[in-house]
Amino acid sequence: MSAPLVEQAPAKINLTLRVLGRRLDGYHDLESLVAFADLADTLTLQPGGTGALGISGPYAAACGNAADNLVLKALAALRQCVDGLTAGHFRLEKKLPVAAGIGGGSADAAAALRLLARLNGIALDNPRLTIAALMVGADVPVCLEANARIMRGIGERLSAPLELPALPAVLVNPGVPLATRDVFAKFAVAPGGPESLGDVPSGFDALIEFLARHGNDLTDAAIACVPAIADVLDALRALPGVRLARMSGSGPTCFALFGSRDEAHAAAQRLKAAHTDWWIAPANLASML
Repeated sequence: MSAPLVEQAPAKINLTLRVLGRRLDGYHDLESLVAFADLADTLTLQPGGTGALGISGPYAAACGNAADNLVLKALAALRQCVDGLTAGHFRLEKKLPVAAGIGGGSADAAAALRLLARLNGIALDNPRLTIAALMVGADVPVCLEANARIMRGIGERLSAPLELPALPAVLVNPGVPLATRDVFAKFAVAPGGPESLGDVPSGFDALIEFLARHGNDLTDAAIACVPAIADVLDALRALPGVRLARMSGSGPTCFALFGSRDEAHAAAQRLKAAHTDWWIAPANLASML
């Protein structure tokens, strides 16, 4: 039996998120600066068989039916793009919250595509992987290589990888799942304007100032769906040493940035003592996987 292949599926954090307008197909055009955390699900592929998925870990039950998981949707999409694709049995250790605004399902799907690419000798820059990724979901293409980038359109237009400084962070989820479609149902699209992020600074202090000028347009709509998000943001902003606090994606996970890992770890411990029902994790946000 061949040795199993393993990939990490890191959390995707939207450092900024601007909604530029609603498209005729019902989707929204976005502009977002994303980075990836050193917190991840783990996906294993045991070669052999036609393709199946087992799920374990603290958030396994929240994943629902394995047959509907994005890992298997990624396999089906790549099979449409690659004749004679070799597959196997997937095992997902689900450690990230589900429906949390940190791209967990998309990251899992991207990890599945990377595993299948390794097993079948397909280069990561092969356009068939990108096509399959977009077939699965709008956030999957940026998760394929897990580099910090600006994503535009519905997620299909990606900038070149960006070199960001290390960003010590604390991630907090209030324990309430939130579907993206519910947030957009509450969101009133403002008149469209030009894409505006421009050049992203590479220095820590300059990046914090940059992020302060570019927020997350979905925050108010998400709070209308899950008021606990406002409590999380208030708690993060009150922490010693916090440089910036914001919601990621369509929520409900929020993050706070600090000047050092020690500050981030101390802040996480302080929050855990006060909010035992929240998912709280110190993390480092990095430029690439």
